Amino acid sequence: MKIFRHFVTVTRHRFKVMTHCFRLGLYRQGLTHDLSKYLPSEFIPGARYYQGTRSPQARERELFGYSAAWLHHKGRNRHHFEYWVDSGKNCAVYVRMPARYFGEMICDRIAASKIYLGKNYTNSAPLEYFLNSTNKSGMNEDTCRDLAYFLTMLSEQGEEYMFSELKKFIRQGMRDERRAKRAAKDN
Repeated sequence: MKIFRHFVTVTRHRFKVMTHCFRLGLYRQGLTHDLSKYLPSEFIPGARYYQGTRSPQARERELFGYSAAWLHHKGRNRHHFEYWVDSGKNCAVYVRMPARYFGEMICDRIAASKIYLGKNYTNSAPLEYFLNSTNKSGMNEDTCRDLAYFLTMLSEQGEEYMFSELKKFIRQGMRDERRAKRAAKDN
């Protein structure tokens, strides 16, 4: 039964993320979000440690000190800030997330809160989770600041307003990224 429930939870989550991504114009990302969760390396532990009220990876981490499923997942999904950590000379380098993946990350956080909290979801839930449960030490400072800004906006001004502002932020970020690539190419 856990297999079926895990499948339904993952699929419902993906659908909510897709809906939110479409609102931002992130169609490809909405369609491809979290497909790796259906691979055996993520799906089997997900079903085994399924609880329905939080990520199965949290339970796997409690039991073993780490989650192999999470290590697989974050290395393949650019909407996780952990994907954007590189190793520099004697230190970690925390790269600012590109705008489109940043937007998908917010959609992911909102959808996860809605799925796990159900009828207890409020627009402040993603911010509360970010403030109380996210290990921000491995996150780029700009990404962290922007994430706090948009989740606070969601909490205080609601989903419609936040998505409207986030869409503008993503468009501007994508323009800036294209400009930077062109400039690098010309040099």
